[in-house]
Amino acid sequence: MENENLIIEIDGAEAGDLYPRLISLEVEHDIELASMFRLQFSLLLDQGGSWGILDDERLRIWKQVSIRAGLAESDEELMSGYITHVRPQFDDDPARCVLEVWGMDASVLMDREDKLKDWPNKKDSDIASEIFAAYGLLPEVEDTEVIHDEALSTIIQRETDMQFLKRLALRNGFECYVEGDTAYFRKPRLDDPPQPVLSVHFGSETTVNRFALAVNALTPANVAMFQIDRASKEVLEAEATASEQTALGAEDAQSHLGPGMDPAKIFVSRTAATGTPEMTALCRELYHQGEWFVEGEGETTANQYGHVLKARKTVTIRGIGETYSGVYYVSHVTHVFTENGYRQIFKVKRNALLPTGAETFER
Repeated sequence: MENENLIIEIDGAEAGDLYPRLISLEVEHDIELASMFRLQFSLLLDQGGSWGILDDERLRIWKQVSIRAGLAESDEELMSGYITHVRPQFDDDPARCVLEVWGMDASVLMDREDKLKDWPNKKDSDIASEIFAAYGLLPEVEDTEVIHDEALSTIIQRETDMQFLKRLALRNGFECYVEGDTAYFRKPRLDDPPQPVLSVHFGSETTVNRFALAVNALTPANVAMFQIDRASKEVLEAEATASEQTALGAEDAQSHLGPGMDPAKIFVSRTAATGTPEMTALCRELYHQGEWFVEGEGETTANQYGHVLKARKTVTIRGIGETYSGVYYVSHVTHVFTENGYRQIFKVKRNALLPTGAETFER
């Protein structure tokens, strides 16, 4: 078995002297949330009445933290961010006193001030680039094409920068997140090569300790929208009845409808758009969200898997039958470090069933 590596740096320096006090560490990545970490240390009362690391300046709010992990001689950054919460807990039994330190990635700096601002004659991608640059982040932004002409409508921001960008990302089917010094505003990378194969009940090659699936036939639906043009007073229409998203399997949800069954349909209401192009984009991305009708949850240990599993990437899963084996999108990973080793708890999703034939199931 390979050695598991964990490196914690605070303000650019490794905090090696804190490792003996470390009880557990969790790093959580989710496609809809900021990345977070939770450190738990033992608190020991010395003969002089001091609680030791409780007064350590490195464990105070807004200190910069970087966490790296890996196997053997290699490691990679799990996340970097800032301490946002410090929670000492004192028990009657001094041996059970602990210090919890929580933190978030650099996007927390973008979520601290509500703003009222107009963004005339801008594309959503232009806005994202400008906001990211204001925080010193390197923008990795995909073009959104539609320009919001102020003669028709102006985008108004009434929330924090991060909440605002999340709202713009949602209507474009984008993910908006920060990793290290880079900020992303783009569609999920479904066509990138998958991460190494996860194996369920695969004899000596098994790498997954537990895995569960849920298939929901009620989420997929056609999407339509109607709106009155403010200038011409004409009725504008838009709809989405087919996918433009990469299918991760051979058969999507619509192909499983029974004889005489029509697809479900929803209408977008209480949402204003500047015109047909924006309405069409909104319907398309809501349709794409409903396509994720297969969800799974499982757990692997780093030594079993041999890799650091990453959210926002695809992974191939085998050993769960022909219908369900194939490529999944990783929507969540919690990296857990304790005295028992390094575990990875993950969630995945899929917008189709059955393999396409292009998958690689070998390790």
